[in-house]
Amino acid sequence: MLHQSLLDQARTISDRIVALRRAIHAEPELGLETPRTLAKVRAALADLPLEWREGPSTSGAVAILKGGAGPGRTVLLRGDMDALQMPEETGLAFASQVPNTMHACGHDAHTAMLAGAARLLAARQDELHGEVRFMFQPGEEGFHGAKHMLADGLLDPLPEAAFALHVMPNARHGQVAGRTGALMASADQFEVVVTGRGGHAALPHMALDPVPVACEIVTALQALVARQFDPHDPVVVTVTQIDAGTAHNIIPDFARLKGTLRTLSPRHRDKLHAALERLAKGIADAHGASAAVTITPGFPVTVCDARAVALAEAVSADLFGESTFHRLAQPMMGAEDFSYVLEKIPGAMLFLGVAHEGVDWHNCPAIHSPRMIIDESALPRGAALLAGCAVQFLERGWG
Repeated sequence: MLHQSLLDQARTISDRIVALRRAIHAEPELGLETPRTLAKVRAALADLPLEWREGPSTSGAVAILKGGAGPGRTVLLRGDMDALQMPEETGLAFASQVPNTMHACGHDAHTAMLAGAARLLAARQDELHGEVRFMFQPGEEGFHGAKHMLADGLLDPLPEAAFALHVMPNARHGQVAGRTGALMASADQFEVVVTGRGGHAALPHMALDPVPVACEIVTALQALVARQFDPHDPVVVTVTQIDAGTAHNIIPDFARLKGTLRTLSPRHRDKLHAALERLAKGIADAHGASAAVTITPGFPVTVCDARAVALAEAVSADLFGESTFHRLAQPMMGAEDFSYVLEKIPGAMLFLGVAHEGVDWHNCPAIHSPRMIIDESALPRGAALLAGCAVQFLERGWG
């Protein structure tokens, strides 16, 4: 079986995949510029017949493998390369050597698995019709790396299908998961600045205190979500920062709120933006204060194509057995900038469980934890899954 041979071959290059992952993990980079990471990738794949594209906006790159059997379809596989600004507390021998920087979201594993898939597919180049593109992308952690690479034209002409894989350290070892439709939420940032009139804390009637006004806005936001939005199309509003004042006996001139807005549909996203502004300004006005609302758009909703999810499920069954693929009943309220790719190209993001076999994976540290670890023996499965999705699409399309 073609897909089973991919898994066997992936296991033979396990050492390469793990070595690349560890090298990237030890030297993490942030944001849109990850040149050392890209250099490691290019060195690991230097012997393969790949064409490389790079653009002006980021250190991202697209490697292209042209099938030797003639023209055909084009499929994109993506892996992200950037880390998080946080300390590492894993105690691993290859732990981060960069202060306050850690691969705590698995991007080191994503990049290594994508490089593994490139090697697997290059080994069967002569059998492939069409083209496979490998998108090594920086700036996923809030920097809109995928959007920049699209704007730079690195994916033009657009492929016909796109797949990405995300490790989950607190999911059963080897399990593959996905769903049709909304998989992850949009994520926007907001800031509300309530302006009053400062004064002495002992004489509040002679000032206009913005602090209780800001607190009222926080409380009202919870009612806004519960009473104005359909719970079957979820919305999350979380205030994460409140900043006001300089001393215990001074009423400040202003109070600032910051937080995140999460939705699973463009309809609710637009409605939530308008409702937040109306609520904040209305409450402030009722107290004689004013409120300025700033919303910074983030990632859109990650929407997976039904055909792509069905293809991935079939490949997973061929590779790992019928019971391995899990259809998620509900979306997640986290966000992902692969959403920019899926807005333009039909495809799917998938999750791969990388908890160690035999552990209580429910209680394993999750992504973005300083203690997050993964079972590296799962990485060849991820490389085989990505390669398998590419082979399946090039051979059969969405059929």
